[in-house]
Amino acid sequence: MGLIVQKFGGTSVADAARLRHVAEIITDTYKAGNQVVAVLSAQGDTTDELIEKANEINPLASNREMDMLLSTGEQMSVALCAMAIEALGYPVISLTGWQAGMVTNTVSRNARIKKVDTERIETELNQKKIVIVTGFQGINRYDDITTLGRGGSDTSAVALAASLRADLCQIYTDVDGVYTADPRIVKDARKLDEVTYNEMLELATLGAQVLHNRSVEMAKKYNVKLEVLSSFTGHPGTKVKEVAKRMEKSYISSVAKNVNIARIALIGVPNEIGTSFKVFSLLAQNHINVDIILQGIGHEEGKDICFTVAQSDLEAASVLLREHQESIGFGRLETNSHIAKVSVVGAGMMNHPGVAATLFEALYDANININMISTSEIKISVLVDEKDAEKAVQVIHDKFFSMG
Repeated sequence: MGLIVQKFGGTSVADAARLRHVAEIITDTYKAGNQVVAVLSAQGDTTDELIEKANEINPLASNREMDMLLSTGEQMSVALCAMAIEALGYPVISLTGWQAGMVTNTVSRNARIKKVDTERIETELNQKKIVIVTGFQGINRYDDITTLGRGGSDTSAVALAASLRADLCQIYTDVDGVYTADPRIVKDARKLDEVTYNEMLELATLGAQVLHNRSVEMAKKYNVKLEVLSSFTGHPGTKVKEVAKRMEKSYISSVAKNVNIARIALIGVPNEIGTSFKVFSLLAQNHINVDIILQGIGHEEGKDICFTVAQSDLEAASVLLREHQESIGFGRLETNSHIAKVSVVGAGMMNHPGVAATLFEALYDANININMISTSEIKISVLVDEKDAEKAVQVIHDKFFSMG
């Protein structure tokens, strides 16, 4: 017996049949003697459809009104799921983010959770009810509805698990765990029984679409026990924890790719102190995140600075930099949106020299050119042409995991 938070993604609740199946998973957990709080995403492609509806009316709609609109998707999911649980004969109540006490900052469409007031949820749990909560949303100090950005339901679930001191937070999705690579790309990818918070955080940030990176950060901070599993198979999932058990030779946990990135190059930047600060503080002030950065050795025209941003930020970043070209002093700006980032992640890399050499050998043998390189203690990332991304993942996975 314990308190379990369960999160179900959009594919898990996409239609009536799947909603009924989710209701059965929730009630089975409840029947086992547990208190259950379930967090639901909007059904299927509902969020994308709502964005399309907004664009039909006003492509320049304010973020505040977009939050008001987008939050309705999750509200529909939790009400329907509660109805399905009612039909099974169990006590249940559905709550919106604000009813569940999810208080955020005032940043529309990408809000951050400031606190969770769990009084209402605890009252309902004490009355032996199953509690179904909208993911992805909260309320700010002005009583306006806010949304947490793509993948925000994961963060909602972990925040609730942390605040309620849950015994376990289960993230149900359309895959049955974390794999050594995307099983849709690499046929012999293997499911991991366990993975560390740090590894999962890197994978989430690098494009592995299993967990929202902010949810992993929060789980690590509050030591929330996570499990990623499928709502379709019923198989055991992958546990995310501080220390993961692994065979000694498996110092790489996974290979990931991200094609939603773009590269910006500033050519002929003045070879002066403070120039890099001008560039990256300008981007930061406009909420544009930068990932890989490479600064070249100075030449007659100055120096070159290359960096990557999310594809969705490419246009805004390019316009911003061109507007400030004179004050920064660079010669010209070049962009490339046809690139991909391929990464290997593993906590064991710290104690195993030669990982980079093995990675580069795999790409060399496959005749894949590397554009940029970034490393950390548990990660090596390379930029390659987008057309080579899937091949790169396959050959790297083969190189590291072919020995079993």
